[in-house]
Amino acid sequence: MPNASDPRLADYANLRDVELRKSLEAEHGLFIAEGEKVIRRAVAAGYPVRSVLLTRRWVDSLADVLAGLGDRVHVVDDDVMEEIAGFPVHRGALASMERRELPAVAEVLSGTCHASGAGAAGGDAAPPRRVLVLEDLVDHGNVGAIFRCAAALGVGAVILSPRCADPLYRRSVKVSMGAVFVIPYARMDNWYDGLAELRTAGFQTLALTPDQSAAPMDEVAMAERVALLLGSEGDGLSSRWLHEADQPVCIPMNPAAMGLGVDSLNVVAAAAIACHSLMRRPEAIPR
Repeated sequence: MPNASDPRLADYANLRDVELRKSLEAEHGLFIAEGEKVIRRAVAAGYPVRSVLLTRRWVDSLADVLAGLGDRVHVVDDDVMEEIAGFPVHRGALASMERRELPAVAEVLSGTCHASGAGAAGGDAAPPRRVLVLEDLVDHGNVGAIFRCAAALGVGAVILSPRCADPLYRRSVKVSMGAVFVIPYARMDNWYDGLAELRTAGFQTLALTPDQSAAPMDEVAMAERVALLLGSEGDGLSSRWLHEADQPVCIPMNPAAMGLGVDSLNVVAAAAIACHSLMRRPEAIPR
């Protein structure tokens, strides 16, 4: 049975150290899936398994996933799992998965890939009508939660600015419950002109802002293809993207809440409400 210093378990080291994990995962082209459901969703999306680290009680329930992995399956005691990971792994199983090359933004917008693995699901998809564009969101949990909102409400794709957090970082994957595997996404190469590619693809760009002088999102006439821009956790959208977007939009706030100093929603709550509004049919738009 392997111990915490076993070199075969190097993929799982320092899971709580964000900077070290970024370096390790980039160098080796891997990411970590945590828990049976997320591991199964990663495998179903076509990501190859490098290895699995789990405690005894999960061996039977993951038997079909483990079949054929041979010596890449590492079964350890609970205390060894915690020592390796640096925290209690309550879901009892971790898998090191191989990353796949990300598609280009143009591929995602044209529907020529399905998911984050450059067509991991195989074949072509219909071009997305509704997409989210995330500018400089740096919290991995927030990125994962927004992917989950997008999947739950039917958004077709997510586009990331260059400095956005990694959707395949362990916390992003965990919070998204595997939604990062089923929502096509791509990362911009160029933030400064990043919205130009959306316009070229025929997208109306709506910039979500807490500014209550902006048009309420439910009252905005939407085009056939719409990209909703969401800004960073602290500063919101940059002034460039706000000015370059076709229209700023807001989620109307209760005036009484404004008087109590609650002038905005956190980005995940705002994304959920905005996604619900974004997905209304063009023919149902108020005139």
